[in-house]
Amino acid sequence: MHIHKILKWLAVASTVGMLLILLGGALVTKTDSGMGCGRHWPGCNGQLIPDKITTEVLIEFSHRVVTGAVGILIVALAIWAWRALGHVRETKFLSIMAVFFLVLQALIGAAQVKWGQGDFILALHFGISLISFAAVLLLTLLIFEVDRKFDTDKIRIGKTLKFHTIGVTLYSYIVVYSGALVRHTKSSLVCKDWPLCRNDEFSLPTNLYEWVQMGHRAAAGLIIIWIIIIAIHAFRNYKEQRAIYWGWITALILVLCQACTGMLIVFTKLNLYIALLHSLFVSLLFGLLCYMVLLLSRSRLKI
Repeated sequence: MHIHKILKWLAVASTVGMLLILLGGALVTKTDSGMGCGRHWPGCNGQLIPDKITTEVLIEFSHRVVTGAVGILIVALAIWAWRALGHVRETKFLSIMAVFFLVLQALIGAAQVKWGQGDFILALHFGISLISFAAVLLLTLLIFEVDRKFDTDKIRIGKTLKFHTIGVTLYSYIVVYSGALVRHTKSSLVCKDWPLCRNDEFSLPTNLYEWVQMGHRAAAGLIIIWIIIIAIHAFRNYKEQRAIYWGWITALILVLCQACTGMLIVFTKLNLYIALLHSLFVSLLFGLLCYMVLLLSRSRLKI
């Protein structure tokens, strides 16, 4: 089946746009720009377009503009994909997920501006945006799959890999939430050393902020070990299934990049570019894991 080139470009633009929304939200949090437009939404400081521009206003207002523009692209993508690929099993579900969670994250952001939210609620904001990104990414991959650019029709996944795929994907969301909680509770630099909070002694965290930081490190450490185990299993048993083989090799690379940037955040005292790279790697990792779950759902044989 021939897919219109414009639909492909729309899908790619929507995927990149969702990444920009994720990174923009992280930038707003990391630069404390959430109140750049005051308690006004959708306007900014009582105006539709602010005439007084500060760094905080520029970051917050730009994030809102990008979210609105990308939202239009995603709605268009969802409608077009529904009409063009409605016969593909996953299309309608992913279209609904992409739009629903995009709207939900926008509403949570608006609620934070208007009334404020607790740190534990705000930490969900990034995770909800991440689900929308994953749905858009999977829609894009479905669109490119139709032209048989890569073969995923003959997937065979055994019980062991099925268990690990579902388990690590669900667990990755816990890691994402704990990382977002670190940002929103401003716990990023509460522990000056790495990997322990204080390398000169082994001790339990002494306050909430240390528990949040060290809890995230422990969660991140576990997912690294888990994905290493899965990648070794895929390397040994799935060399003939390129999507599975290279998917888990890529997941291993991404989780190691995520770990390295997490470590560098501490050593560089919260360098903004490294912190944004950290958010980028976890976003790409989660999207990839969701794709591996999609491939798992197509598996026809237990091996």
